[in-house]
Amino acid sequence: MSFKALGLAPYLLKSIADLAYKKPTQIQEKAIPEILQGKDVLGLAPTGSGKTAAYALPILQNLEGKTRTKNRHINVLILVPTRELAIQVEAVFKSLSRNLPFPFKSMAVFGGASINPQMKGMQHVNILVATPGRLLELAESNAMHFDELDTLVLDEADKMLNLGFKKEMDRIFARLPAKRQNLLLSATLSAEVQKIENVLLKNPTHIKVEAEKETVELINQVGYSVSAEKKGPLLRHLIKSNDWKQVLVFTSSVYQADLVADKLKKNGIDAQAIHSKKSQGKRRDALTNFAAGDLRVLVATDLLSRGIDISFLPHVINYELPRSPKDFIHRIGRTGRAENPGDAITFVTEEDKHHFRVIQKKMKRWVDMIDADRIDLK
Repeated sequence: MSFKALGLAPYLLKSIADLAYKKPTQIQEKAIPEILQGKDVLGLAPTGSGKTAAYALPILQNLEGKTRTKNRHINVLILVPTRELAIQVEAVFKSLSRNLPFPFKSMAVFGGASINPQMKGMQHVNILVATPGRLLELAESNAMHFDELDTLVLDEADKMLNLGFKKEMDRIFARLPAKRQNLLLSATLSAEVQKIENVLLKNPTHIKVEAEKETVELINQVGYSVSAEKKGPLLRHLIKSNDWKQVLVFTSSVYQADLVADKLKKNGIDAQAIHSKKSQGKRRDALTNFAAGDLRVLVATDLLSRGIDISFLPHVINYELPRSPKDFIHRIGRTGRAENPGDAITFVTEEDKHHFRVIQKKMKRWVDMIDADRIDLK
């Protein structure tokens, strides 16, 4: 099935084409027509299934003709459990909204950052992506209002409940208008999630997408035997010679992440590092720009890799090997998602060879190796 067959408007189909989305995922195929019709939806889907676009696309289309509301009166509220997910979700809305024929503004708000810029930024926001605690702070400060709210989305409801947000969520629900569309997304249907479903959703459409098999099969893997001093030139050669536009690079330390990103920038390749030593604002901007396709290379450490969830990421490079095979599989699993093949490249020094053999054995897959000395890196 094509995206056009789902009933999406031409301006959204253009954004989809610009982002090179090939065909709808299961959750998108099932959810988009239901949400376009204004129905409440309970969607059970694993990470990497394309659920954000599954609700973002129809929400954007349903906003047509409704965005010229009173200032600070939002149209759509999306509750998420973490700041990283808030940033990701808002980045998806930004990338899909580039061709809208009507005025539109989205924003992500979360704790751990100064509230004053967020309060000022609430001017004319249509779609607000928020963590529960910070949303309540903004509402209680009259920084935004719910009177014209049409749609509520709970994304990763199970995680929100696991993190202890039940009381905050109840306080938020009490503030919302009774007449609205409700979308509940979760990886699992726990007893707690079911209670929320019973309270919030009215005659909902139930959609369940099973977790896909391990996506290693979808990933085109290749390894390069390379000396430590040639890693940088090899990385730059691969990106430039193949004209790669969106590349996620993994390093094993904060120091190395900064070093790799700086070297890339000095050689004319747009890159930024993301790790725990960066400020929240810089991490947010880097992740937002990378998810939207405005940043060519993101260099990350394992600590923050789990906050990177981009369904159609084409290239992942292991600049350095992680400590465990499990972390290796998690790293390369950032690509080859939602039925879209991707490339995973691993740099292997002489000292890494034994560890890489262990990783391949655990992965139950052997990786073809290329000798970097045979490549003209100039």
